[in-house]
Amino acid sequence: MNSLLVDGPTLNGLTAKGSYDKANANVTIADCGDSALVAKTVGLAAEPAWQLVHALADALNAVQLTGVHDVVPTYDALLVEFDCAATDHDTVRRVLAHEAARLGPHPAPTTPPRRFVVPVVYGGEYGPDLPEVAAQLSLTEGEIIALHSGSDLTVRCLGAPAGAPMTDGPPFPKPVPRLASPRTKVAPGSVAVAGRQAVICPMPSPGGWPLLGRTPVRVLDLYSDPITAYRPGDTLRFRPIEPQQWDDYADLSLADCTDPVVRHG
Repeated sequence: MNSLLVDGPTLNGLTAKGSYDKANANVTIADCGDSALVAKTVGLAAEPAWQLVHALADALNAVQLTGVHDVVPTYDALLVEFDCAATDHDTVRRVLAHEAARLGPHPAPTTPPRRFVVPVVYGGEYGPDLPEVAAQLSLTEGEIIALHSGSDLTVRCLGAPAGAPMTDGPPFPKPVPRLASPRTKVAPGSVAVAGRQAVICPMPSPGGWPLLGRTPVRVLDLYSDPITAYRPGDTLRFRPIEPQQWDDYADLSLADCTDPVVRHG
């Protein structure tokens, strides 16, 4: 059993100074500038590394350590940003080390995943890069749509801008290259792919990922906390719809599209 050896005043229920009789050999922790730390996984395959990073993020958020203002998990690393006037590297490092040791190399998920079914109009003005992607992969446009919408894609992390859902890519035969000339503005709801990843653009922004289609549902709810209905570990299933069905979904948010997808009568 991992234990905390008390050697100083407590902070949020943990010691401000202390050591631990065990460490998680699969996590390294290093300073990142004057107000951040990076915890990285080592010696783990991609899936357990991702699971450990996100379990560690959930654990640190639950602690609510004074001075920590942002916890950003990715695929195999965790960035922890803090106010250096309220806490310091040593304090945050000790809490991270304690939580990593407590979790071990294979933590169980803390919350069950949810499934969102996302209506998408593919091609045409909604997905102008669909023909080019099909040509690059030596597939038909229909085959691209079938592969993109044919399986659940796991949300791996929230990216820019504004918590975009970065998911596993569909099972295309090879990675999809980015655009040679990025767009200065991509419409919200645009469904894009690049490399072996997929994403929904939640708000107007520049972008260099090829666009396959667009969903009429709102991805963000700026009046909710959090502003995204999804979180890492949830899955998205894209569902092709026709352009004339756009208005059937236009007043829905992604939160309305948990399985089964909500449709207007």
